[in-house]
Amino acid sequence: MLFSRSLPILALGLGLAVAPALAQQQGASPFTDAQRQAIEAIVKDYLVKNPEVLQEVIAEGEKRQLETQRLAQAAALKESKDALLNSPHDVIAGNPSGDVTLIEFFDYNCGYCRKALVDVQTLIKSDPKLRVVIKDFPVLGPESLEASQIALAVKQQLKGEKLFEFHQKLLESKGRVNGARALEVAKAMGLDVAKVQKDAQGPEVKAALTENRGLGDKLGLSGTPAFIIGEEIIPGAVGVEPIRKTIADVRQCGHASC
Repeated sequence: MLFSRSLPILALGLGLAVAPALAQQQGASPFTDAQRQAIEAIVKDYLVKNPEVLQEVIAEGEKRQLETQRLAQAAALKESKDALLNSPHDVIAGNPSGDVTLIEFFDYNCGYCRKALVDVQTLIKSDPKLRVVIKDFPVLGPESLEASQIALAVKQQLKGEKLFEFHQKLLESKGRVNGARALEVAKAMGLDVAKVQKDAQGPEVKAALTENRGLGDKLGLSGTPAFIIGEEIIPGAVGVEPIRKTIADVRQCGHASC
């Protein structure tokens, strides 16, 4: 029975909770050596006979940890809402006045980000009310950082659909993407490459990268791609349908799950 199985642990828990308080009042050690050894023997014997209890404790601990992380992320999303939605540093795609915003943190050398680009393109084409915010989050080494620096500098010469076109061309590049490859794409699109190189080392680009790194750390993002819709963080390239469902839920209920 559950009651009989839990009774020794319950008794032990009560003992551990009460004993320190009594000891504090009496100025004594909570347990004698003999008592401590007896308690340890009881616990060991109980866990050996009922190993599933330890599994339950671990599962409950993991559950509580996930809930703590979820609450921390929810608070961070609320605090960072303006920077997530309205930063001047980001690529904006889809409908700039859309009723729901899909935010993506990405890296130009992330294979899953290339896969997810197809999903983003599909969502934009099928949903005329969707606004997409794309944030440079170079986490895969120096080449990714170089590519993002050039891409953010390009933003000073391109806007709107043209800027999103540059983003797609660079992300669709074969092989490793670095600063040189980003400059090739910029040149092919008719940009002033010398200005791009200069702007890539400027304060605006530095501010954008610092802001995005700070947001990623605050939200606990550990990789790319990472999508945000409303108060929901969706890690990884999960495909079109899960994202589409979350968008629909936000439209219908005002939050990520109805």
